[in-house]
Amino acid sequence: MHVSDLPEKTQDYLKKIYDFQEWGNAGITLSQLAETMGQRASTTSEAVKRLDAKGLVEHRPYADIQLTPQGLHLAIAMVRRHRLIETYLCQELGYPLGDVHEEAEILEHAVSDEFIRRIEEKMGFPSRDPHGDPIPDASGKFTAPAVVSLSTVNAHESCVVDRVSDRDGDLLRYLEQRGILPGVEIEMLQRAFADLAEIKIISTGERVQLPEVSLKAVLVNKGGDSGA
Repeated sequence: MHVSDLPEKTQDYLKKIYDFQEWGNAGITLSQLAETMGQRASTTSEAVKRLDAKGLVEHRPYADIQLTPQGLHLAIAMVRRHRLIETYLCQELGYPLGDVHEEAEILEHAVSDEFIRRIEEKMGFPSRDPHGDPIPDASGKFTAPAVVSLSTVNAHESCVVDRVSDRDGDLLRYLEQRGILPGVEIEMLQRAFADLAEIKIISTGERVQLPEVSLKAVLVNKGGDSGA
């Protein structure tokens, strides 16, 4: 089965399940998937049953939804498309970082494998997208360094931003405006106080206040190497 043979909605389900698990979650529940897809739980439940019947996911009552090996393979193929398109939009067409995700969500369903191959070659086979997310190669392989959430960093501890979540466009634009981007070295000056944390950007000395909720949207490398 090729990813292009799947209905768009199926492509979306597989990618959303993968995205959720990639950020350190063991699995995704029906209610979480429904919220992520912006639809009723009953609609999502029926869709998951169909995916299970096709051998793309495994789901048992009251358990998390898990991708099967075939489902994982197809999900990674969609992730590859999405991230290469995001990179092309940002790198070649000058899109702001906060705008590429929604555009790629549309384009990823319409392009061919040949188009993806050509833009990957044109950009020199990038290994990361603009958010710092690893881009799988044509065989589905990729390398990602060990990272932790910024929410786990202690006061006066330094780290390098590795990835920023693209799930919330407004939050992503907020982070971009304040220079919290992949490859940037930062120091946690003060942990969340009154729902705000204070961060210092090492290269400029600028101090930035971040809402506590945004800390989980940033993955960092404490070893000082972003892998970017």
